[in-house]
Amino acid sequence: MTKLIPSRLAEAAYGLVMLAFGVLHFKSAHDAAMLKSLPSYLPGDGSVWIYVTGSAFMLAGLAIVINKYKRFACYGLAAMLLVFILLVHLEPAINEKSYYQPLKDIGLAMGAILIANNASNG
Repeated sequence: MTKLIPSRLAEAAYGLVMLAFGVLHFKSAHDAAMLKSLPSYLPGDGSVWIYVTGSAFMLAGLAIVINKYKRFACYGLAAMLLVFILLVHLEPAINEKSYYQPLKDIGLAMGAILIANNASNG
């Protein structure tokens, strides 16, 4: 069967989205709404966590776009997104019936796993 959209094009688009997420984290690191969404039990200043995760998004996105270390980057990205669900999004999902963020992160994590599973060793 002929592929309608080449996998590499879809991967590159996914990588660009991850790069954009990283840039948006840096641009809004001191945004009160973003800081408020972080649980109080995370140690340290919330903006530090936003910079760390923003950097991770950008590194994973860059790895996907340039097609280097893609498997490692995508498995790491998937792990980070699944940790987000457990540490950041689970409580609001249970208490406030807010399911958007965990569902989004599950989809993004599964996409990262699909890319990693199909990546070559390089």
